[in-house]
Amino acid sequence: MRIPRTGRSADELLAEIGELRKGDIDWRHGRAFSLVYNADDPELDELLHTVGAMFLHENALNPFRYRTLLKMETEVIDMAVGLFGAGCGSMSSGGTESIFLAVQTARDHARSRGIERPQLVCADTAHPAFAKACHYLDVEMVRLGHGPDGRAVPERYAAAIGDRTAVLVASSPCYPFGVIDPVHDIAGLAAEHDVLCHVDACLGGWILPWWERLGQKVPPWDFRVPGVTSLSADIHKYGYTFKGASVVLYRDRDLLQRQVFMYDSWPGGLYASSSSAGTRSGAPIAGAWSAINHLGEEGYLRLTSRVLDATTRLRSGVTAIDGLRITFDPDLSLFEFGSDTVDMNAVCDAMDNRGWNLDRQQGGLHLMVSPGHDRVVDEFLGDLAAAAARHGEARGGGHVYGGVVI
Repeated sequence: MRIPRTGRSADELLAEIGELRKGDIDWRHGRAFSLVYNADDPELDELLHTVGAMFLHENALNPFRYRTLLKMETEVIDMAVGLFGAGCGSMSSGGTESIFLAVQTARDHARSRGIERPQLVCADTAHPAFAKACHYLDVEMVRLGHGPDGRAVPERYAAAIGDRTAVLVASSPCYPFGVIDPVHDIAGLAAEHDVLCHVDACLGGWILPWWERLGQKVPPWDFRVPGVTSLSADIHKYGYTFKGASVVLYRDRDLLQRQVFMYDSWPGGLYASSSSAGTRSGAPIAGAWSAINHLGEEGYLRLTSRVLDATTRLRSGVTAIDGLRITFDPDLSLFEFGSDTVDMNAVCDAMDNRGWNLDRQQGGLHLMVSPGHDRVVDEFLGDLAAAAARHGEARGGGHVYGGVVI
């Protein structure tokens, strides 16, 4: 396809976009269980649309030209530092970049100690962004099998630590199963061997504090745990802002400084950034600041209570359906369910036909619960029971988490 010779009117383009979007997932009505974290809050939604438009063209490359963004970003980081007990940190565009930055920091920290090709140790449930970061940054990944409860196994970490180990990784929780790794034990090993420990809380970071305050049992997972040196947490997940906002946090500023890039050996003046991006849209920064300040602690507790209610009902309802079982006992608001007798790909096909959007995993189907799902639990479970009982043959769908290669 080539660039059109003449431009098209806004009305024509908007009409085409409207037609195209009819095939996209319907997350606003609770039909999707991944990709979008729907707060089901019309006032917040309107606020984010307004703020996004206000800062759509702003460039955070030079924050001193946009002092509003500088103030917003600084306050978002400060609030994250306080929430997780960190020492310092920075914003990024999402979990993948936050993980990249943490791995790059660990690599450079290890190189400063004379380790030429550092190693990262993680469980096989760690997010693929760690494998991607290791691939790009010339870090060797040591990948360990998970235990019978879906969690990382500290004894396997202990056996894997060697002279080139730079960082141990724990997930809070891991995406596939929704279970929290034993952060206390893994971080303790890191401290014992004088290596770094990163907690991937990209998914759980902005809901776990409220989950715990609602009386749910949450094992230690953040900077309250000695030995944790860095942590990533996406605001565009359970922080309920739009995409493009995450934080990567550190226990001390010396580690953060390894993330900073400065360069003035060219005619254009000093170039400096604390993340991998140069030009950054101001909209995600403003959106994150607005969402956090709009919701406050009371808002996050209210939304988390809805997530907890929906999760509890979904878990109970799934296990009550003949032939279905939850793979591992989750610690949070996401889980995989499968079967020893039912073709789960065929079940997913049947749910697709009914307008639901579930992720297919190697062991079954995956649910990520948002506040708006409390409105559709009964309808979903009714359709799932029918699909499990009368699903027909599978069309052959694959286990796809995300991404298109062009």
